[in-house]
Amino acid sequence: MRIHCLHTAESNIAVFNAAAAQINVPAEVITHHVRSDLLNACEKAGGLTDEICQLTADYLLALSQDADSVVLTCSTLGAAAERAALNSTVPILRVDKALAETALAQGKEIAVLYAVETTRGPTEHLFSQQEGYAQANVRFEWVAGAWDMFKAGNGAGYLQQIAASADKAYEAGADIVVLAQASMAGAAELTQFGTPLTSPICGLRAAVSA
Repeated sequence: MRIHCLHTAESNIAVFNAAAAQINVPAEVITHHVRSDLLNACEKAGGLTDEICQLTADYLLALSQDADSVVLTCSTLGAAAERAALNSTVPILRVDKALAETALAQGKEIAVLYAVETTRGPTEHLFSQQEGYAQANVRFEWVAGAWDMFKAGNGAGYLQQIAASADKAYEAGADIVVLAQASMAGAAELTQFGTPLTSPICGLRAAVSA
């Protein structure tokens, strides 16, 4: 089995290796690729433009040439995986689709946390397309200031702030808290009132199944 992962943050390599270990996927099965420039371009443009989407889709198609499945781990770029998949015989997956499906299958009061503002639109659109969305109360909450910490290299502070926001969501009545971005996954180990769903494990399970 060969799974290629496309990240927009180098730190996600360790996040996905840890997730792979938890679900018994050998590390050598996964090859990591990092294109931080794609997310940077989205932030400058205020969202995912058609040009950036096509650039990402083309890169994903190139990765698919020697893979059994390809996983796009950036929620902001998610639509590019769907575009690339239309022209590929190899499964090209967006990591957050499995996350949304899992959340809607398990809960009715769902809080979706995100740190990058450009993540909200693609994530909200993705959730709205999934079965069970109409029957659930899904709210999207921005963790203000967290991404600035991440970009400044304060990974610990980033995760602590996300964990605190997740606990507030649980206290406010959420039965499921979703961490929309892969970089947020470590915060799931720091919460006190519940364990949030994270995309690396959900996404890798989907890639193995595909």
